[in-house]
Amino acid sequence: MLLSYETLEAHLKSQKITINPLGPNALQPASIDLRLGSHFLSLDDSCTEYLSLDKGVEYKEYNQKEIILPAKSFLLATTLESVKIPSDITAFVEGRSSIGRMGLFIQNAGLVDAGFNGQITLELFNSNSVPIKLQAGRRICQLVFFNMDKETKFPYNGKYQNQSLTTGSKIFQDTEVVEKSKTKGAGTVF
Repeated sequence: MLLSYETLEAHLKSQKITINPLGPNALQPASIDLRLGSHFLSLDDSCTEYLSLDKGVEYKEYNQKEIILPAKSFLLATTLESVKIPSDITAFVEGRSSIGRMGLFIQNAGLVDAGFNGQITLELFNSNSVPIKLQAGRRICQLVFFNMDKETKFPYNGKYQNQSLTTGSKIFQDTEVVEKSKTKGAGTVF
């Protein structure tokens, strides 16, 4: 069930859900708005021939109050807020409609697992033919919360738990990659 303003307000007061620091006007009818942080990562294409699911990615790091996202470009960013979700609630990251109307796509991998704790890394894509200037501290996305049918026995404890700042992909740490590396074979180029 989607959580309402009243339920979200009660969970924030009781600290069942924590969002720190909670911004002004963050609580919405069925969501909580989050603001853009000042830490960003972009692909370092000067040393990246191609991306691979079994290798780390080289990023350029930026720590600044404003950043220009060029047309048709991708950027990782972080929320200003740190979020803690209990083991019987999950959330989805959604872009704010005002941001979407500018052609900025936010968080294409938007599930926040029950038990997650940390800042949320946002995947940003500018679908426009012109750059978009992003400013830290501005509301950029919203978390939509849902009650699970019951508390999970296995709350999130994965590779992004307790992340702070923008965190790049750690897909190379997936268990199937570790197993595959033991039986390494040549790939095919299409």
